[in-house]
Amino acid sequence: MPETETTPGVGKLVRDRIPQIIRNEGAEPVTYIAGPKEYRARLREKLSEEVAEFLHADDVSAPDELADVAEVLLALAADLGISPEWLEAIRAAKAGERGGFAGRIVWTGNRCLE
Repeated sequence: MPETETTPGVGKLVRDRIPQIIRNEGAEPVTYIAGPKEYRARLREKLSEEVAEFLHADDVSAPDELADVAEVLLALAADLGISPEWLEAIRAAKAGERGGFAGRIVWTGNRCLE
């Protein structure tokens, strides 16, 4: 059996077109399809990875990294049976109840009222 760069249980979740992009570059990717439980776990790992990349991005690359975060969020929502519209409705309801972040408010604690 030829040695491969990845084996099942190792590797990372990649976008659907990445294997073809690798083939177009002259290499042969080694892949497998994750089962439902592994897929959800790998999406959570991918969210952490993409958030970390966004946090380290400069202002020029931040929009691309933020788009990657959004793509993973939408995939996680879909995996949970939540449509983009439903996710937006949940977000809007929370914003209506608690507000958003546009006010730039930083909470530092409470004063004792005596």
